[in-house]
Amino acid sequence: MAKHEHGKMDITEQEKTFNGFIRFVAWSTAIIIGVLIFLALAGA
Repeated sequence: MAKHEHGKMDITEQEKTFNGFIRFVAWSTAIIIGVLIFLALAGA
């Protein structure tokens, strides 16, 4: 078994996935807030 060296792993794919997840959560939150404001203004 190879000896593990801290900080040597390539994490570019994990970073891309995490950034995509954060972008998805931010857009989803903005859309949900927009829908709630619309419903509040429409009197639903």
